[in-house]
Amino acid sequence: MASRTIDSRPRILAIWLVIAGAIGWIAAFALTLEKFDKVADSTVAASCDFSIVVQCSANLNSPQGSAFGFPNPIIGLTGWMAPIVVGMAILAGARFARWFWWTFFAGITFAFGFVIWLISQSIYILGTLCPWCMVTWLVTIPTFYAVAVHLLRSGVVSDNARVRAVGTALSAWVPLMAFVTYAVVLLLAQLRLDAIPQLIDVIF
Repeated sequence: MASRTIDSRPRILAIWLVIAGAIGWIAAFALTLEKFDKVADSTVAASCDFSIVVQCSANLNSPQGSAFGFPNPIIGLTGWMAPIVVGMAILAGARFARWFWWTFFAGITFAFGFVIWLISQSIYILGTLCPWCMVTWLVTIPTFYAVAVHLLRSGVVSDNARVRAVGTALSAWVPLMAFVTYAVVLLLAQLRLDAIPQLIDVIF
């Protein structure tokens, strides 16, 4: 039972995984380039430094920016390939065993937890909002919710009809769950950093 193949081809989830993985990888790649520039010349401002609050340099140069002893963007360069591969495999007709989905979800959960920690560090310790980091937050949060709901809906968590029904019901609420999370992060950033006016200045 534990190794049973889950008979489900969640095409919408697969498309999202490919899109999110590509966006996340681009953000990680951009931050990696910025880190290379910083290593070459620490006095040069990053191209994503727009103000004291909206900037990349403080995050890249901080201990939090190398949480595991090497720059965090390297995690993104490797980690974001997984959603792309999984999404493309599903679109190609692949079916995955239950253990595979649990392993994949473990990675997504780690990414989500890591992002939540980085958000707290950015807002409350570093006092900055890194643009490329925010792009990563933007795609990690809904990816976590989408995969979690799929595990419920598809029978990975349980074959119980009620559990699967809950997953099906929650599917339509994934965008709202992500939006509420964004709103909470924005509210915390506004209360702590007065971030909204500065973000508006950067955007417009």
